[in-house]
Amino acid sequence: MKRKRKDPQSPAPGGIVYSTDPGFRPGRGFTPAATPPPAEQQLRVSLDRRQRAGKTVTLVEGFVGRDEDLEALGRELKTVCGSGGTARDGLILVQGDYLQRIRDLLRKKGFPVSP
Repeated sequence: MKRKRKDPQSPAPGGIVYSTDPGFRPGRGFTPAATPPPAEQQLRVSLDRRQRAGKTVTLVEGFVGRDEDLEALGRELKTVCGSGGTARDGLILVQGDYLQRIRDLLRKKGFPVSP
């Protein structure tokens, strides 16, 4: 198979063709926006058993911000509950039924929590 020559008219790296950001420079890595303060976020805490072989997990949904901040919050929730879990894609999953404990901790940290 022949290799294609790099065309000088090809789109910018990463497939970005157009950006409305006046300070955009092709070739720079994407830096995520800063995480909004807790009072500006709306988190939902619920219990779930679907597709988990009957085991209960506590879900925290709606987190907006950097992945590092999501991981830190997830780590803190798992430590307080003494349980395992994961944090990715704006979702924190804590193994077990810790609904009230997580709601109380999030409210103490300043997050508005809806049931």
